Amino acid sequence: MSPPPTAALSLSLSLLLLLLLSFSTTTTNAHNITRILAKYPQFSSFNHYLTATHLASQINRRQTITVLVLDNTAMSSLLSRHFSLYTLKNILSLHVIVDYFGSKKLHRISKRTTLASTMFQATGSAPGTSGFINITNLKGGKVGFGAEDNEGKLDATFVKSVKEIPYNISVIQISHPLDSAEAEAPTAPPSDLNLIEIMSKQGCKAFADLLKATGADKTFNQNLDAGLTVCCPTDRILKDFMPKYKNLTASKKKSLLLYHGIPVYMNMQLLKTNTGTMNTLATDGVDNFDFTVDKDDEVVTLDTSVVTAKITGIVKDEEPLIVYSINKVLLPKEIYKPVEAVSAPDDDEEADGPADSEAADDQTADDNSGVQGLGGKRLVMVALSLCIGMLLM
Repeated sequence: MSPPPTAALSLSLSLLLLLLLSFSTTTTNAHNITRILAKYPQFSSFNHYLTATHLASQINRRQTITVLVLDNTAMSSLLSRHFSLYTLKNILSLHVIVDYFGSKKLHRISKRTTLASTMFQATGSAPGTSGFINITNLKGGKVGFGAEDNEGKLDATFVKSVKEIPYNISVIQISHPLDSAEAEAPTAPPSDLNLIEIMSKQGCKAFADLLKATGADKTFNQNLDAGLTVCCPTDRILKDFMPKYKNLTASKKKSLLLYHGIPVYMNMQLLKTNTGTMNTLATDGVDNFDFTVDKDDEVVTLDTSVVTAKITGIVKDEEPLIVYSINKVLLPKEIYKPVEAVSAPDDDEEADGPADSEAADDQTADDNSGVQGLGGKRLVMVALSLCIGMLLM
């Protein structure tokens, strides 16, 4: 017996609503301040130093943020004072408010003035209220900005809104840098990070030894200051792989090791929100040497087209460095045959030695996953079809 039309309609709409809500929550992407500012050449200097100081990745991790950007002229006046990179990071972090202020909100501030907390305050390096900035509505519709520890002076005014995604991120231009004695105080550099020592003490000694033996460690260290993500096979995993590794030429050994490094800091949240193709330290103008980052709930996987490895833990996370442990050696398709090319067990060989037999196992596991082959948009279309069918019954 078919349900009454009203019951069918209610059921259909409820099903559709639930699926649409599920779809919207699983496809939300975090903002990317570097990409936003890349469209505006007048902010290229500010954008560069957000990356150089690693503030960009910290901004991208925030769910609600306001960035007070400076054009190249304003940045030149700041850079002419020759601050160290570490002091410059404090100064720029004072220009990042940990709240949402769009242009409308700026012009509708209650009682005409408010104090806003910044990322400089959030670091814990700002004593008292020195990490706060004063935002005040002035005459003629202008909005002024000044550091709380600057004796009430409003150094800058609102110029224009650059980009607003309510209530996620607001990027607004201000006229001048904000002066702050605390933010401008000399800042000591962080303690040196010894990548080889860190991995050797945390279950990745075999991988660290290979980096040193091939000279690949120099490339890893050269990228450390700008940001580095390392995917490290544990000692047990690498021990089982060594017979295949020894069959490679010297150049292929080095490329395989460099393939385990990403030349940017990518913590777990960034990996989950930036899934897709990822370049590596082995990437050059001729060969891609990339892999695909994917996630299934809380599990992050790295798919090379030859093997799929899982991130099993975090060995070290101290920006600009993060080291992950992985459960398989990453096999690049530039050296090994992709899974799609394997037609029979006898063909399961790489260019100059046997291919990793685990690759076929991973492919079978992926083929059996079923629902994973359906994208979110396809699920919504299926739901719509079902709902329409029920309405027509």
